[in-house]
Amino acid sequence: MTSTTGSVKSPAKGSAKGDRSIGFIPEWLERLDRPVTTYYVLVGVTTVLVGFGLIMVLSASAVTSLSETDSGSAYSIFFSQLIFAVVGMVALLIASRMSVSMWKKLALPVLLVGLVLQALVFTPLGIGVKGNRNWLNFGVMTMQPSELLKVGLALSGGLILSTKRKQLGRVGHALVPYVFPVGMLSLGLVLLGHDLGTVLIMAAIVGGVLFTAGVPGRFFAMSAASFAVIAVIFVVTSPNRLGRFDVWLGRDRDQFGAARQTIHGRYALADGGWFGLGLGGSREKWAWLSEPHNDFIFAIIGEELGLPGTIMVLVLFVVLALACYRLVMRSSDFFVRIATAGIMSWIVVQAMINVGAVIGLLPVIGVPLPFVSSGGSSLVTTMLALGILLSFARAEPGCAKALAARPSLIKRSFAVLPKRRSRP
Repeated sequence: MTSTTGSVKSPAKGSAKGDRSIGFIPEWLERLDRPVTTYYVLVGVTTVLVGFGLIMVLSASAVTSLSETDSGSAYSIFFSQLIFAVVGMVALLIASRMSVSMWKKLALPVLLVGLVLQALVFTPLGIGVKGNRNWLNFGVMTMQPSELLKVGLALSGGLILSTKRKQLGRVGHALVPYVFPVGMLSLGLVLLGHDLGTVLIMAAIVGGVLFTAGVPGRFFAMSAASFAVIAVIFVVTSPNRLGRFDVWLGRDRDQFGAARQTIHGRYALADGGWFGLGLGGSREKWAWLSEPHNDFIFAIIGEELGLPGTIMVLVLFVVLALACYRLVMRSSDFFVRIATAGIMSWIVVQAMINVGAVIGLLPVIGVPLPFVSSGGSSLVTTMLALGILLSFARAEPGCAKALAARPSLIKRSFAVLPKRRSRP
C-alpha cells in the first residue's frame, strides 16, 4: 500500500495573499469578526441616529415652535432636544464605563426606582397628556417614569433569570418572580394610566427576555392569548382608541377629525416621492400634521428626504439589531445575553410600531421613534440603554484590551502635527 504521507504540498511562501482570496473567509469579513466590532458599530449607529434626529427635529419643529411656544423662537423645541441629547450623552458615557458586575448590582434598584416613580403618577405630581396619565411634573422639568421602567425590566430580567437558569424549563420558575409580580406590576401601573402604547413596548421587553432565556414556547402562547384579550378590552372601552382603530380600518376618513394624523402623514410621504422636497421643505408641518416633530417625524423624513431618507433610518435600526444579536451570540455571560435581548426588543419593536403607524400598517398608538423623535425622557433613557450595551460590548473577550491599546482620538489628531525641533 502506498502511503499518502507527504502527498499534500505545502503552499509557496508568496501564496499567502492568493490563498486568502480563495479561502473560506474573505479578508474584509475577518475584520468584522474582531472583538471591537460590536462596540464600534453601536457607537457609530447611536451617533448617526442622534445627530440625524437633532437635524430632523430642528426642521420639523420650527413652525410649531413659532406658533405654540411662548419664546417666539423657531428653535425652542430644538434647543430643548439638544439639551436632552447632551444629558443623554453624559448618561451614555457613564453607563459605558461601568462594569457588568455593577449593572447586576444596579438591576433591582433601577427597577424599584422606576416602580416608585410610576406610582407617583397617581399623586398630585402626575399629569395627563392626551388621555394618558403617564407623566410627572416636578416644576422645573417633566419626565415619563415608564421609560426608566423599560431599563429596569431588561436589567432585572437578566439578573433574575440568569440565577434561575437551570430551572427555567418549568413554567413556575419562569413566571415567578420575573413575570409575577415584577412584570405584571410594572405593566399594570402603566396600564392604569391608560398608556397602551408603552405597555406594548414593555410587553415586548418581557417577551424578548423570556425567549432569550429559553422559556418553553407554550408559555408564550398562553401569554399572547391573555394579552390579546386585555388589549381588546382596553380598546373597546375607550372611545379614543376605538376611533383610532376605525381610522386604521378605513371606516373614518375625516381629515379634519380623528383621521387627520394618519391622512396627512401619508400625504407627507406621497409628497416626498422618490427624492423628497429637500431638507426644511416640508409642507405638512405647516399646521397640517399636528405631531411633525414627535410621533410622526418619520413622515417628515419621507417628505423632505424621500425614499433614501426613510430607507436610511430603517437600515440603521436593522444594523443596531444585528449588533445586539452579535453581542447576544458572542457573550458567555447569561445576564448580558438576556439584558441585551430585552433592550434590543425595546428599541426595535418601538421603531417598528412607530413606522408601522406612520405608513398605515398599524393603528396610531402614540410611541416615538427611538433616538429621532422629540422627547426628553425617551431620548435620555434610550441613550442610557445604549450605554449599557456598550458596557456589555466592552466586556466581550479581547474588546477592553483592544480598546486600551488603541490611541485616543485626541492623540491620533495631534500625531499628524509636525514635531517641534529641539534647539541645539
